[in-house]
Amino acid sequence: MDVVEQKFDVVIVGGGLVGATLALLLCQGQHSHGGSPLSIGLIEAGSFDTALIQLSPEDAQFDPRVVALTHASENLFKRIDVWPLVMSLRHCPYQSMSVWDSEGTGNIEFTAEEANVDHLGSIVENRLLVSALRHRIGEEPSIEVLENTAVSQLGPMTEDHETQAPVRLLGLDDGRVISGKVVVAADGALSAIRHMAAFNVREWSYNHTAIVTTVQTAQSHGGVARQAFMQEGPLAFLPLPSVNGQHYCSIVWSQEPERAEALMALSDEAFCQTITQAIENRLGQVMSVDRRFSIPLKQRHAVQYVKDRIALVGDAAHTIHPLAGQGVNLGLLDVAVLAEELLAAHTNGLEIGAEPILRRYQRRRMGHNLSMMSVMEGFKQLFSESAPPVRFLRNFGMSMLNQHPLIKRPIIMRAMGLEGDLPDSVQPL
Repeated sequence: MDVVEQKFDVVIVGGGLVGATLALLLCQGQHSHGGSPLSIGLIEAGSFDTALIQLSPEDAQFDPRVVALTHASENLFKRIDVWPLVMSLRHCPYQSMSVWDSEGTGNIEFTAEEANVDHLGSIVENRLLVSALRHRIGEEPSIEVLENTAVSQLGPMTEDHETQAPVRLLGLDDGRVISGKVVVAADGALSAIRHMAAFNVREWSYNHTAIVTTVQTAQSHGGVARQAFMQEGPLAFLPLPSVNGQHYCSIVWSQEPERAEALMALSDEAFCQTITQAIENRLGQVMSVDRRFSIPLKQRHAVQYVKDRIALVGDAAHTIHPLAGQGVNLGLLDVAVLAEELLAAHTNGLEIGAEPILRRYQRRRMGHNLSMMSVMEGFKQLFSESAPPVRFLRNFGMSMLNQHPLIKRPIIMRAMGLEGDLPDSVQPL
C-alpha cells in the first residue's frame, strides 16, 4: 500500500444507523469522562448529508423501512442527544402489543401499565433516525466523515512509524490509504469488511420473503402494535403517526416466496382487500397501500465477532427474522457495549484494539444475540406447525400466559431491552 494519508484511532465502516450511533457514543463517552479524545473516521459509500430533514405536518409520505425501538434503544439515543431531534420530526410510541394465533383462539396482550412505564417502545422511520444521527455527527469535531468512498482493500496489520502502535491499513476506492487502531464493520448484512477479513459465517434461508410497505386504515391503531401469526408466516401492523386525521401503519408480512410473489403481483385494491382479511378487519378496511417492497429473509451469524483489530457489529455480525423487530435493537446493543469497552480501555491507557479488549465485547454480546436468534427461530417453527395437538397446546399456552401478569412482566422487560448485561448508555437517565 502507498503512504498512509490519514490516521485514526477508530475507523467505522458504514455510516448508517448502527455505525453513526457508535461514532456518537464514542464522542459522548469522552465528553463525560474527559481525557484526550479519540479520533474517529466514519466511511460512508454514499453521500452524508448532515442537514436535518424538514417535515411539514401534512407530510404523509412514510419511509417503508421503520424500526421498532425498545426502551433501551430510546435511552441510548437520549444519551447522545439524538432523541430530541427524533421527537421534533415524528415518531409513534405504542402502549400495548396484541399478538394472536390466526389459526386458533390463542392471544396475548402486553401493556405498558403491566411494566409500569408509559409506553413499550416507539416506531421510527429509518430515514428520520439516520437524519437525526447525521445531524448530530455534523456537530462533533472529533468525527471525520469520509463520504462517497468505500474500502477497496483491507491491508495488513502494521505499526505506526511515529507511535509504534499496532494499526490496520485500509485502501479506499478513491486512492487514499488510512489506518486505524481498530476497524469496526458496520456495513450491513453483506459486509465487505467481513468478507475481506475472511470471517466465518453460518447462514441459512428462512424460506420466507418479507413484504414491507405503509398502509392507510379506516380506524386508528390506538397505540397498539399488532402481530398475527399464521401458518404461512407472521403479519405485523406497526403504528405510525396520524396525518390530517388519516390513520397509518407500517406492515411487515412474512410469506413463503411463491405466496409473496403472488401478493406482490396483486393490484393495490386487491392487496388492500387481502390484507384487510389477513388482519381480521381489526382496523377496519385497509384504504390504500404505498409501494410494496419484497426482501428475501436469511439468518446469518458470524462464528466470531472479532479478529486482528476488527470488530463486527449489527447486521455485519448477525441477522435475524424480523417477526419481533429486534434486529436493529440488537445492533444498537452491540455498539453500546463496544463503545463502553473501547472507552474504558482508552481511559485506562490500554490499546483499544488489543485482542482482550475486543474479546470482552464479543463475550458480552454473542450469548445474548444467539439467545434472541434461538427464541425467534422457536417462534417461527411453533407457529408454522399445523398439527392439531400442537395448535391446541399453542393456543392454550398463549391464553394461560395472558392471565398471569407476574409471568408476563419478565417477557415485557426482555422485549423492552431492559435485561441482561446492559451498558450504562442504555440505562434510564
